[in-house]
Amino acid sequence: MKISPFVYIAITTVLLVTITIMCSLNFPFNWVFYLTVIGQVFVVIMVYEVLRDNYTTDKTFEHFYEDRPIEPLEIPIEKEKFR
Repeated sequence: MKISPFVYIAITTVLLVTITIMCSLNFPFNWVFYLTVIGQVFVVIMVYEVLRDNYTTDKTFEHFYEDRPIEPLEIPIEKEKFR
């Protein structure tokens, strides 16, 4: 069973936000330290899983990597008279 990379992203995000909250609430240093180390391990695992994911697309930077390309927006420029 393959787990989606979004699961790893969610777990890592929740863990690191929890560490931030624990720091602001002055939790004991050892709790924050060990969770920070575990969070760093999860970041490495998350990056590995995201890069290993079998995802392909035909979009490029010209498409802004979106499902629906953004049409160029033309804004008329008024000629300003400078003093």
